[in-house]
This record gives sequence, C-alpha cells and structure tokens, in this order.
Amino acid sequence: MLKEWIIEEPAAEADAFARTAGVAPLVAQILWHRGIRTPDAADAFLHPEEAPFHDPFLMADMEIAAARILDAIERHVPIVVYGDYDVDGMTSTTLLTKNIRALGGDVSYYIPNRFTEGYGINLPALRQIHEEGCALLVTVDCGIASVEAVAEMRGVLDIIVTDHHLPGTELPPALAVLNPHRADCLYPEKELAGVGVAFKLCQALWQRRAQRLYEDDLDIAALGTVADLVPITGENRKIVRQGLRVMSENPCVGIRALISVSGLEDKKINAGHVGFQLAPRLNAAGRLETARHGVALLSSEDAVDAARIAGELNGLNTERRGLEQEILTEAQRSLADFTPDVPAIVVASEDWNAGVIGIVASRLVESYYRPSIVLTRQENVYKGSCRSIAGLHMYDALSACRETLIQFGGHAMAAGLSVLPERLEDFRAAFSAYVREHLHPSDFVPKTRIEALVPPTDWTIPLVEELALLEPYGMGNPRPVFGCRDMRPASADAIGAEGKHLRLALGTPEHRVSGLYWNHGDLAAVLAEESVDIAYVPSINEWQGTYSVQCMVDSILPAACERVFPDRELLRRIYRALGALRTPAGDISYALPMLTRRISAAEGHISHYTLGRALDILRELGLLEALPDGGCRMIPAEKKIELTDAPTYRRYWEREVSGDVK
Repeated sequence: MLKEWIIEEPAAEADAFARTAGVAPLVAQILWHRGIRTPDAADAFLHPEEAPFHDPFLMADMEIAAARILDAIERHVPIVVYGDYDVDGMTSTTLLTKNIRALGGDVSYYIPNRFTEGYGINLPALRQIHEEGCALLVTVDCGIASVEAVAEMRGVLDIIVTDHHLPGTELPPALAVLNPHRADCLYPEKELAGVGVAFKLCQALWQRRAQRLYEDDLDIAALGTVADLVPITGENRKIVRQGLRVMSENPCVGIRALISVSGLEDKKINAGHVGFQLAPRLNAAGRLETARHGVALLSSEDAVDAARIAGELNGLNTERRGLEQEILTEAQRSLADFTPDVPAIVVASEDWNAGVIGIVASRLVESYYRPSIVLTRQENVYKGSCRSIAGLHMYDALSACRETLIQFGGHAMAAGLSVLPERLEDFRAAFSAYVREHLHPSDFVPKTRIEALVPPTDWTIPLVEELALLEPYGMGNPRPVFGCRDMRPASADAIGAEGKHLRLALGTPEHRVSGLYWNHGDLAAVLAEESVDIAYVPSINEWQGTYSVQCMVDSILPAACERVFPDRELLRRIYRALGALRTPAGDISYALPMLTRRISAAEGHISHYTLGRALDILRELGLLEALPDGGCRMIPAEKKIELTDAPTYRRYWEREVSGDVK
C-alpha cells in the first residue's frame, strides 16, 4: 500500500534554536516540529533522566489509597492485586505485588482468564476472592469501567481501582480510584500506562512508609509502558529511558531470561526490541494460556526457573504467530471483494482464538488501512478487538454505536467490545456509517511523516549518534523518517532466505551508502527499471569492527514521473495488450514485474504503479479475476462498462477534483 508523504516545512527559527540549544541544525528542526522550542525544553527532552518524578500525591485519591494499603500491611490483612492479561497488566501486577511484599504485606494476585472471564473485573471472581479471606483488593490496568461489579461488593470487600483507560460517565464506587484521566485529577501526566499508575502508587507507599524516593523496578515499568503503546513523552519518557538502561545493564532475573531467549544478549536494548521481541513473548502467555506465566517470569528470582518459563513463553509465541497467520488468511479471504469504497472492516468467526484477534486487527489495518474490528464467538456473544487509523477516535465511534453493543471500552486507537449475535449486522452497519460520516476519502490513505529531504550520503556517524538522543521512540515521539526523491539505486538485490529482503546501493560511486528493506525482496526487479522516492531511517552498521552509515528503508514510492494514474485511453491500451498475452482459456500467467515488462515492450514504458492500478480497476469492473499463482484471467464483458463503476477509478478522480491527490 502506497503511503502519502507529509513533509515537514523547515522552520526558519530552528537554526538559531540549534545554536542556543547546542544541537545540530537537523536535530533542532525535529525538536521544533515536535513543539520543543526553548533550550530548557530541549534539555528536558533530550535528558529526561535528570528531571525529578512528579509528586505521586498530586493524583486524585492517592492519599486514601496509600493509607488503606499501608494499614492493611501493618495489620497483616490479606491483599489481592487484580490485574489484566496483557503485558501492561502483567508488569503492573508484578510491580505492585513485589513492592507490597517488600513493605511487609500479605499479598497475592489474581488475573482473569481471557477465554472464560474476559477483560476487567468480574463479579464471580470478586466473590471468590472475598470468600478466600481477602479484605482489600487493588486493581491494576483495569476496573475503571466496572461500575456495577464494584457497587455490588461495596460494604463486603474494600476495592481500590488503579487504571489508565478512559473513564465513562460514572466512576466505580470504590474506596479510591487512581486514574489520571479523571476529570478532577490534577496529576500533570495524563498518558501513563497502567504500570505507570502502579509505579506512582508504589512511590506513594514508599514515601509514606519509609520516606524514600522510590525509583526501582524501572525495567519492569518500561516494559509495560512500551508494550501498551502510550505516548513516550513526559514522565513516560523518563520511565522508558531509564528502564531501557536498566534492561541493558542489569535487568531483573525474569527480563534477563526473556532477553536471552529473544536472542538479544549483549545488545543495547531499545524500545523496538521491547515492542517487537520481548513484549510479544510475554503477551503470548495471556493470548494462548494464562498471563500468570508472565507474572511468574517477571517475579522470578531464580535464573534456572526463569530460563524455563522464558523458553515456554518463546514456544507459545511461535504457536501464536501460526494462529495469527491462519486467522489473518481467513479474514482476508472474507475480504476478497474489498474496494476503496469500504469504510471499515468488521470480520467475525465462530471459532477464532480470542487471544490473537487484536493482533489480526492490527494486521488488517496495515494491509487495508481501514478501522478494523475482529470478533470471535464465545458462547452467546461475540467479543472483539478494535484498531483504528489516524482521524478516527475508536472509543468515540463505539460510543456512537452503544445501542448495538453489550459493552465496550478502550482508547482512541484500540478498544474491545462485546455484541449479541443478533445485533452483529446492526453494529457493522452503524460502525461503517459512523466511519463514512467522520472520515474523508483522503483519510484512508496512510501517511508517512517526513522530517526532511536528506540525501543518504549527507549522513555522518556523529550526526546519526546525535540523532539517537531523541530515543526512546514510540507513540508521541515517533522515530524520525527522512526522504529522498526521484532516485535510482545503483543496484538492488534480493537477499536472505528465498530472496525475502532487499539490499540497495545508494549514492554515487565515490560515496556509497547501503540500504536495507526487510520483507521486500520482490521490489528488486522494479528498482532496476524505475525511479523511486525512498523514505528511510539512518542507522550505524558495525561489521568486523568497521562502522558505517546505512539506511533502513521505511517505504518506497514510485517517483512522480512513474506515478501515472491510468485514464480511459491508457486503460484501453493496457486491456488490449493483456488480450495479446492471454492463453486460449483467457489466462495470463505473468506476475506483475514480468507483466509490466511485456506490456511496456508493446505499448511503451508503463510503470508498475500504473499497471497495478489498471489491474485493480479491471478486476473491480469484472473484466479480470486474480489467480492463485499470481496471474490473472480475462473475463469477457457481458454489458457496457462504465469506468466510474470501479471504486479505484472513481475515488482517484474524485480526490483529484478535490485537490487531495499528491
């Protein structure tokens, strides 16, 4: 899927800012674009470890929560920490349990089963916990939406809710509710993860009990913060920056085992390692079995035991990837008729694994760039995971459809829901209508933010090292991506197993810079023939003691000269050329690269982009059908064809008329 470039305009003030802030002009431009425009703000952003943590007692109800927990610790009253089954929940549970125990408390934890209990607090679990002797329950990363369950246990079980999800119109009637999103909460950092709220509670407990500034367990706090995709700004940035350093230098036993099984030993751990290698292995526990395995790993103090659990989680993660691919394939098969007219994706099955549907929803967003919801049936209801795109607030969209739902909750970009089978089609229609009403056609084109147009040969190792001061990257602080227009690589080769990856030689013969594009080896033939625009991230490559700059490619677009959308006359010529290539049965056996060469030989240069759009249009008009081997089959026209019947054709020209085509 082609990504539209949004190129940041150079700020005239940035050069002076670079001098006063003591940074390179390019780094100053990036800081300026992100709203960091004074030397003090730049210093705080580039060196977050030097700023103190905010006072935890600025958070609403923190005094009440800390006093009640410390009283329970003093009186040896059993405490249960009730967590969620994702990585944020596991790290929150581990963090709070560990510290209550270190303070002398009698504490255990409870994490609901994803498959039999679902997300959040459930009443049977609360009753069971109370019957087993618990007098105080503290939730982490959940509970803000559990108004009825908390109300039912009032006077029976003291409950403290700590959460970071958006509150509804009514707070649960708990003893205390710690959530920076509360309308009456003065805590300055609103975007803490669940583990961040738990971390602040631990700070409050140690401050009241031992008058010490608690800054421990930052590796655990950083793991949950990165995994939950909250903005890596403000206090989150401090947590993650310091936590990554701890992970690299002296992590807890469980995280050390996780690093080892992920093949990251002796590496400097960054946010990418956490998000794409460590967190998925932990998440596999809650997705396929029980999240208790994750808490057991993070809580372990025995290296042998931790290695065993990490190995089991690694195996579960491999199983998870297989299940994810199976479900994704089924979901995509059900979307065979997808066209640009489709505003949203809502797919459902009777037996998909509930633990991986959230990942599948993310993959659908990557493939189709539409708000995507994947549901699976659990007894008498469908439960789903939702992922959004820029411009659509998922929680608001679900709120607008609340009459069709049993319940829902979440954030702007991700959420969960449940719906009765008989209301599924009503929900699908209501959700699609909401998306269609609130998004413009241009919103359905993925965007890549380009910090600046910089030739790859302009980078030096010192400049790349200075750029690294912007780390850690994540939500709210994305990795800077740079662009280069209209270039033809000196060479492009498919490398790796089965030619899966792409290696490029960029620049001049005197100054070569290598480029790598993972999982796109199929573009080698294209880049040998056409000019492209390349979006990339500079990095430093080390090989046998030699260091050099390399470009990690983010995306490749056809250059403007190649990005020719087929009009009526060009479509007619392409259709005629296809007819000359078909077999008597109407089959055309060539995949796109070879097909482009054959048609270009007959009709003059036609780019891969142009031919690809032409094939999309012809398929939508029913004149072509795709074959499993990558070829296609021509279908005789049974009636007069109107090009505007093809959504790809119609949407393009609508966008051109409105000025949205770039």
